[in-house]
Amino acid sequence: MAKFDDKQLVKTPHKKSSYTEKQIIEFARCADPVDGPQYFMDTYFYIQHPVKGKMLYHPFDYQKRLIDTYHNYRFSISLMPRQTGKSTSAAGYLLWYAMFVPDSTILIAAHKYTGAQEIMQRIRYAYELCPDHIRAGSTSYNKGSLEFENGSRIVSQTTTETTGRGMSISLLYCDEFAFVRPTIATEFWTSISPTLSTGGKAIITSTPNSDEDQFALIWKQANKCVDEFGNSTKLGINGFRAFQANWQEHPDRDEQWKIEEIGRIGEERFRREHGCEFLIYDETLINSTTLIELSGIDPIERQGQVRWYKKPSKGHQYIVGLDPSLGTGGDYAALEIVELPTMLQVGEWQHNKTPIQRQIVILKEICDYLYEITGTDTDIYYSVENNTIGEASLIAIAEVGEENIHGTFLTEPKKVGNVRAYRRGFNTTHKAKLAACAKLKSLIETKRMHIASKNLISELKTFVATGNTFKAKIGETDDLVMSLLLVLRMIQMLQSFDAELDQHLKDGLDEFIEPMPFIMLT
Repeated sequence: MAKFDDKQLVKTPHKKSSYTEKQIIEFARCADPVDGPQYFMDTYFYIQHPVKGKMLYHPFDYQKRLIDTYHNYRFSISLMPRQTGKSTSAAGYLLWYAMFVPDSTILIAAHKYTGAQEIMQRIRYAYELCPDHIRAGSTSYNKGSLEFENGSRIVSQTTTETTGRGMSISLLYCDEFAFVRPTIATEFWTSISPTLSTGGKAIITSTPNSDEDQFALIWKQANKCVDEFGNSTKLGINGFRAFQANWQEHPDRDEQWKIEEIGRIGEERFRREHGCEFLIYDETLINSTTLIELSGIDPIERQGQVRWYKKPSKGHQYIVGLDPSLGTGGDYAALEIVELPTMLQVGEWQHNKTPIQRQIVILKEICDYLYEITGTDTDIYYSVENNTIGEASLIAIAEVGEENIHGTFLTEPKKVGNVRAYRRGFNTTHKAKLAACAKLKSLIETKRMHIASKNLISELKTFVATGNTFKAKIGETDDLVMSLLLVLRMIQMLQSFDAELDQHLKDGLDEFIEPMPFIMLT
């Protein structure tokens, strides 16, 4: 067998050996199920640096957080800039897992054969430099797979529709998953997911490619950290923990590096590969530059499932708009609260399993709360969208009693010859929706309206031009957006009665501005 520094490259399996007490302690520290991965990689994980050559791995702070994410969550997805050590960190963790978690099957799925082999090479290099008292004995040591005396194995394959099919996978690692051909990625994930149902872990890492591939889909769902009641959670709705690092976190990268890198690869490629932007190729209502700048804040207060981003105060008016739903687990009912004249989104509520009668009770409770603060009904306005399901909400309001809800129930002006206009609330027509979209676009892009909700911002990022209208992309929701559009229509109506308010807001709301040149009113 080949030699390296007078030591065998591969440890002989099932060989009896004697170790010192210190060596046994070191092994135990590496095997620790809590802190073992970090200690092993800090102490025994060697890498081959492209310039410095052989060196002990010294993880940066963001890489330590990355390893913790790998270890502490069953499913994790990481959005990382190029050349920030995501594959190296993964190689170290996979080696640790194989040597210290017996009877594990670890599958490396890379978008190219060369990528799979590169990761395996890093694992083999680190393994060969591990001292014998740390590393496990190897029963099979091949280019595409490693097997150890503890029953664990590492297998590397190119990602195809059938990769991993039939395997009982303990840990799946998908490298640069965004660059797997979309149809293959979808088929692969559909077939591989059931193999993880018995308790296996999954680690997915990549730089972004597009905003529609399988990686982007998993990432978006991982970032929807909210339960059915609107409460924040650590995991996304798909059970994944999302991790992201920025290029600025790398100690060798600064603004001068950025300028030089943009000069080499161009701004758009820099934004994707280093800024980790999912460049939006769809025509979103709000321009992409503005969307990127929107970040949102966490609620400062919760009342039941109502999220408040700013405490209401006297001297302001409050607009409450409800877009109802059946409450049977399908579409969400959504409610937005906007403060005038500041145009601040101060609160919201959403739920998909709340009956219509309860939706109206929540509306009433919000108005009651606003009345307690403002001390007057004249500063509170509320309404509902009355299309289809909305008619049931009108019945529910009648049952509660309009006189029992603080504030003024706004109804759009009656149109001659339009029977539907006799109904209370607001009826959303194609033309009315586009006009409200234009106002929303103008207000947000000119920073006259301030969005606080992360959930609402997420919906705005997938609210796109489709045919002759705007709506959520397939698989996404737009209930919060539709509720906000209702609020804007209510504000426009108030302007016609309140000269002071009209003067304050007319720059943004006094006339129709067509959202997109190719969107035509019918």
